[in-house]
Amino acid sequence: MNKGIKIQVRFSDLDIMGHVNNSVYLSYFEYARVQYFGHLLGLNWDWKKHGVLLVRNEIDYIKPILLTDAPEVFISVDNIGSKSFTLSYEVKVEGNVTTTGKSVLVCFDSSQNASIEIPTEMRELLESVK
Repeated sequence: MNKGIKIQVRFSDLDIMGHVNNSVYLSYFEYARVQYFGHLLGLNWDWKKHGVLLVRNEIDYIKPILLTDAPEVFISVDNIGSKSFTLSYEVKVEGNVTTTGKSVLVCFDSSQNASIEIPTEMRELLESVK
């Protein structure tokens, strides 16, 4: 999925300097991730049985995002392990990278309360976009 996921900057996203606050970027990543998974896995995916837990985030802030900007989040698959995978993010405004980040997600079955191997269908779809 090479298409960026559009984010609307809200006034409440800003800090006293008029920039998007550093903590808000994680919610931008989360919103983009939900859209990405919906596109990749469809709307009928059983998230209770074949869910994911976020176990790590990292962010590099390159340029500030302002209220009037129209950021887009681009997601790619970096690494696929046996139970976990890593997503990378690029946030762009008018084609310029403002922020980069990564998330490590572990597959999880909430009915068993345990981590699980990446489900075959999910693995195949992740590998197809890697």
